[in-house]
Amino acid sequence: MDIRNKTPDYTLEFDTGSVPVREYDAVVVGSGAAGFGCALSLYACGVTNIAIVTEGRNMGTSRNTGSDKQTYYKLSETDDLYSMARDMMSGGSMHGDLALVEASSSTRGFHRLTALGVPFPHNEYGRYVGYRTDHDTAGRATSCGPLTSKYMTEYLERDATVKNIPFYDGRRAVSIIVKNGRAAGILTVSDSGPEAFCAPSVVWATGGPSAVYMSTVYPESQTCALGTPMLAGARGINLTESQYGLASVSPRWNVSGSYQQVIPRYVSTDENGDDEREFLADYISEPSDLLAAVFKKGYEWPFSASKIYADGHYLSSAVDMAVFSETLRGRRVFLDFTREPSQLLDCGRTNLSLAGGEAFDYLRKCGCKGNTPIERLSEMNEPAIELYASRGVDLYREKLEIAVCAQHCNGGIEVDKWYETRTPGLFVIGEAAGVFGVQRPGGSALNSTQVGGIRAAEMISSRNVSPVRLLPSDIAPQMRVGRGERRVSLADVMSRRAHFASMMTGCCSFLRKRDEIAAMLGEVKAELSSFNEYGTADMRVLRELCINRDIFITQAAMLSSALCYIDDGGASRGSYLITDKTAADVLASRTTPSGDTAHRESVLTASLTDENGDFECGFEPVRPIPTTDDWFENVYRDYRTGNIYKK
Repeated sequence: MDIRNKTPDYTLEFDTGSVPVREYDAVVVGSGAAGFGCALSLYACGVTNIAIVTEGRNMGTSRNTGSDKQTYYKLSETDDLYSMARDMMSGGSMHGDLALVEASSSTRGFHRLTALGVPFPHNEYGRYVGYRTDHDTAGRATSCGPLTSKYMTEYLERDATVKNIPFYDGRRAVSIIVKNGRAAGILTVSDSGPEAFCAPSVVWATGGPSAVYMSTVYPESQTCALGTPMLAGARGINLTESQYGLASVSPRWNVSGSYQQVIPRYVSTDENGDDEREFLADYISEPSDLLAAVFKKGYEWPFSASKIYADGHYLSSAVDMAVFSETLRGRRVFLDFTREPSQLLDCGRTNLSLAGGEAFDYLRKCGCKGNTPIERLSEMNEPAIELYASRGVDLYREKLEIAVCAQHCNGGIEVDKWYETRTPGLFVIGEAAGVFGVQRPGGSALNSTQVGGIRAAEMISSRNVSPVRLLPSDIAPQMRVGRGERRVSLADVMSRRAHFASMMTGCCSFLRKRDEIAAMLGEVKAELSSFNEYGTADMRVLRELCINRDIFITQAAMLSSALCYIDDGGASRGSYLITDKTAADVLASRTTPSGDTAHRESVLTASLTDENGDFECGFEPVRPIPTTDDWFENVYRDYRTGNIYKK
């Protein structure tokens, strides 16, 4: 139920005007799969005096991103939840209790989605069959196609609309109000001015750190929102761990799966689109390595420091390095599906056996007989072509511009097994929650959107906490933003954002350089220290200024974490390579990164110590998978008495 003109419960008066306040028992910030899912879980638990507050209903990652076959990860019918938890922890630096929760509640979230009509495929007997995804041992993956998360969000929203859950659109949450040591609501900014929502439980479902990088596959409409919880006392965790991979530039979309398995032609051009040439052979000299690496990018899509070179062969992530090297040379890189890569041609004719036995067998089993990548893609996955066509790109005729982009943050805001932060009453779910470690199975992020909301809703419903009336002094510090004497324009704000995003991509994405990270951290902290000098009377500029503060706090947290990790002897791992060399020099060296083992059994936390971006970072031991008392009578007693919420 979209609410536009509901009368506020009361107003707070300031010398700059009044701020309307609306009271609820819980407020969910965000309108993606996580936010709508949590609102429905709250409603099912009997907490019905709730509201969803969002910057823009259609702006988030859930609605606007995907891949050739976007994956949802869940417990399978014949599975063992402890095995699933161990798979989720296999990359290191993930807490065992969170892994167990993510595994145990996965079927609850999945079957709610199927009950709502989300079209996950099943066979004639009603079995939801699965397939193996990356970092998975048991075929737990399923998919609705390229738009799985979009379908999830739409069906969840439809049910929220049926239940008349209040929905406030067009409001950017710029601050979490903390009163008497616990969350008490949020302060928002819209075109009509500031507005407060008073609630003893705040669920932060705003997605990942989408705007901290320049090269990113996050939708342009989504901006970062991790800094705000840290300003409210929550800690960051594992902010060193993100995923990076190849994505199209316009539209922003992962080019994983079948886009790579059909073995497209990689070309680069000058800035004007001229001087086209195949370039991978400049970096990967052996044709069989080159073709195998491209094919394997389909199911080894995230860049991995361990998949560049090993045992005398270039591996799939060498492709990312080659693409990045070309862009550093000022060239644009494209996937061309209309022509065959020269390495696949034998006397001018396509010979798929040149791609190696694994690729040849896979393409044969998929029924691919085409003599161009686009013909094979049509035979294997026509919806992958239709997806780009719906966004104005004809892969039958056009090349697709790509880059190495940030795609997902495995870290985020630290939460406990009920997804509550160190600030009581503040819950963080979805990608904003730092529940994963160095790596995660494909599709587990979508599972987490549902699990986190279910768990947070249960804990909120177990409490009997009423809203505490807000006073002007409770939001006065937040009202100071944008009141400085140094007037700024929208162009000024966006220019500073682009400047730091470009620096972040250059020094702290999938290639990390210690000295450049330290230099950028100093510059970001200098920007934050002068932030209160900025002033504007324009609500649009104020909103973007608040977004900048959130981005810069998040960048400071990520840079501080990376610096702490490197200075503690941390080596390349997961989706990043720590090196002083260029990407081209790394490829030419034909060496395998040693990898990090010293930090597998620890997580890296980041606590904000002041608003100037100073963070205290350190390592804490990984919590193991807990052993539980599963004797039914004991579980039933603890559940019935509410003791499960106190353990």
